Amino acid sequence: MQRVLKAWMNVVLAAVWLAVTSAAMAQQNYPARPIRFIVPYPPGGSTDPMARFIANKLSDRWPHTVVVDNRPGGSTIIGTELVAKAPPDGHTLLLASSAFLSTPSLFTRMPYNTLRDFTGVATIATARFVLVVTPAMPVNNLQEFIAYAKSKAGQLSFASSGVGANTHLSAEQFNLMVGTKMNHIPYKGSGVLVTDLISGRVDLSFQVPITVISYIASGRMKPLAISGNGRAPALREIPTFAEAGLPGFRADGWFGIVVPAGTPKFAIEKLSKEVGAILQLPESRDYLIKQASEPLISTTGQVDALIRDDMARYAKIIKAANIKAEP
Repeated sequence: MQRVLKAWMNVVLAAVWLAVTSAAMAQQNYPARPIRFIVPYPPGGSTDPMARFIANKLSDRWPHTVVVDNRPGGSTIIGTELVAKAPPDGHTLLLASSAFLSTPSLFTRMPYNTLRDFTGVATIATARFVLVVTPAMPVNNLQEFIAYAKSKAGQLSFASSGVGANTHLSAEQFNLMVGTKMNHIPYKGSGVLVTDLISGRVDLSFQVPITVISYIASGRMKPLAISGNGRAPALREIPTFAEAGLPGFRADGWFGIVVPAGTPKFAIEKLSKEVGAILQLPESRDYLIKQASEPLISTTGQVDALIRDDMARYAKIIKAANIKAEP
């Protein structure tokens, strides 16, 4: 009996040793293969270049590459679901932005639960939004625009990158705050949106600066105000909304990285640490400032808190503006 018990104990100890050794090796060898960085938007626009910048920097620091995989469609649900159902091993990442936070309030049925099925890893940058109008619009500042929009109630159209996107919610928040009524024209990407705005097919849009900065410089778009507590270094000529006479208006966001829930803590912490180190590089700060953004370094816990807080904030706007998702 003692021999049997001793043999059984040896088997148990061997199994425990093997498990501990395997875990230690997995931690030491992470990442063990190329990492897939899912971007739930089409190539181009404002989100894709930021993801590629981080992916390239991570690839430079690691023995395995980080490959950006664009999976657009379904109001970002297609790409997000792919990550939610991926193996939680730290080798599949998701670029999270405003749609990640707003879709739970737009759709009654979701193939994943945002709070339950994801864990925050790191933030990358803040996102400012600039209000731009077609050059033909007879306004030169924000107050003139508000007066003009009120005189054209129901006649002006604003373009966004999709229902529930921050470009949409910013405009709806603006409507609610100043009492204007403007029609929403959703697009699937920024390419056609920019073309239609320049040509005057739509009247205005709230856009991240990187999408429109060249058109502002060339005079093909007229900027009226930009979000943030101070002027953007790359666009110092544009007043903030507070400076332009609308204090309290908040149109901002952030880009970050999330992974499937259950991803090992060591993988999350290593990813978070590496992204934080990348964001402290002078070239990273220069890159983001040129896009009128700023690096945003957060702990994993802070990312999860941001997700909860901004989901609640967007839910209030969606409810107040009675925004409905497209079928």
